[in-house]
Amino acid sequence: MKRAERYIRWVVLLARLGVGLSFLVLIAAVLIQVVGRLAGSSPVWTEELTRYALLYLVAFGAGLSFRTGDLVNVDVICESLPGRLPWLLRLVAAVVTAGLALYLLPAAWKYVSIGRMQTSPALEIKMTYAHFTVFLLLALLAVFAVLRILGMLSGTEDGTPERREET
Repeated sequence: MKRAERYIRWVVLLARLGVGLSFLVLIAAVLIQVVGRLAGSSPVWTEELTRYALLYLVAFGAGLSFRTGDLVNVDVICESLPGRLPWLLRLVAAVVTAGLALYLLPAAWKYVSIGRMQTSPALEIKMTYAHFTVFLLLALLAVFAVLRILGMLSGTEDGTPERREET
């Protein structure tokens, strides 16, 4: 099971790095935009880059949010049920999440491929890079849902969201 835990740590680390890098780009673009406006004219491309950074921030963060329970976690009724019913409902929710994300992946890839024919107006990059965020979001959501399923079935976790102490 050490190999699985190491794999999970790597996936979480890569997603966190993606969130951090996206946030860094977002901060830099907004800072350039604000300084430019104070100087009289901000570069046009900063607004577009801000949107793309925000899209990547959401794409990388969705799976992490699923893991920590910050995405959507309605457990008021679920956790008050007796016996193993809460565990079973968490398993069903993870299976449905993974199934839906995997089902939507081919359509998301088709959407990404449409971007090859389009170019962004300000940055003049292929829209594939912006459209890829939809595919990335679904792929990472599926990965984190499958990891929860495997953890629950192997007994290494109970499916409750990973909570950290708030400081």
